[in-house]
Amino acid sequence: MTFASIIGHDRQKEILRRALRNRRLAHAYLFEGPEGIGKRLMALALARALVCHSGEGCGDCPSCRKIDHNTHPDLHQLNADGATIKIDRVRQIQKDLSLRPLESEYKICLIDGAEWLNPAAANALLKTLEEPQGKTLMILLTAHPETLLDTIRSRCQRLPFRRLPQQRLAEILESRLELDEVQARVLAALSEGSFKKALGGNRTLYLERRRELIKSLVALSAGSIFPLLDLAQELANDKEQLPEILEIYQAFFRDLLLLLHGRSENDLINLDIREILYRQVRRESVGGLLKKLEALSEGRWHLTRNVNRQLAMEVMLMRISSAA
Repeated sequence: MTFASIIGHDRQKEILRRALRNRRLAHAYLFEGPEGIGKRLMALALARALVCHSGEGCGDCPSCRKIDHNTHPDLHQLNADGATIKIDRVRQIQKDLSLRPLESEYKICLIDGAEWLNPAAANALLKTLEEPQGKTLMILLTAHPETLLDTIRSRCQRLPFRRLPQQRLAEILESRLELDEVQARVLAALSEGSFKKALGGNRTLYLERRRELIKSLVALSAGSIFPLLDLAQELANDKEQLPEILEIYQAFFRDLLLLLHGRSENDLINLDIREILYRQVRRESVGGLLKKLEALSEGRWHLTRNVNRQLAMEVMLMRISSAA
């Protein structure tokens, strides 16, 4: 992965290229921004440029290929082991970084998900950031910089990343995935500027399964107990994609609110299911939709509290089906 092959983030690329050209790299960078928008790709492109024989990240030399295959001896990567990054793994990284580089000028440490550092690990890492080794580069990636120690943030050069504009992402998806314009707009809107969502497993959810999920939701009524329980069980069983499913429902209710307020179709997300939107909007009120959105929000909150998923979904769907 080279800088040129990364879509968007032009300002970030120019900052890093200039630092490479002038040989004025910071000893530590904090790449911060939402998940799936290219932070890791940018970190690997920077690592590639540092170890490349030509100094450009050519992609063809042995060092570049080792970065691509995660086999370069001077690139050390640290990810969460379960729910946290523990101190023993930080200490191992510190030991590795204390040694001389084997093949390149720099030793590079990439910490993906720095917000998962537990308190002991974060304090141990702080020592390395305060007393950096020569020719050592640390790159921390995080979607939640506010959870890091202030002292860690202050000892890194912070580089914020933003989501791609929806229109730009839609154009790219339409071209690369051979989608029609409406499909590309739907996928871009639900992916929220994240290539990871758009190109990963969520693509099938957003473009194919979404219609059936919404049909099941609008078919519920205050007295439809068995369909409600069936849908709650389906949602609860889909632990991995449940957050995205709730986002789909939120986008659907958002579209209904916009229609009630007379907004243009250009503002809608679910353009490919207009018939469902226009049929459903005749049954809705602004107050009822706000109650449904509130039920969704509380359902999400309960999921973060590690409650019984099925029970949380049942309560949420009961509140949605009875809102008027």
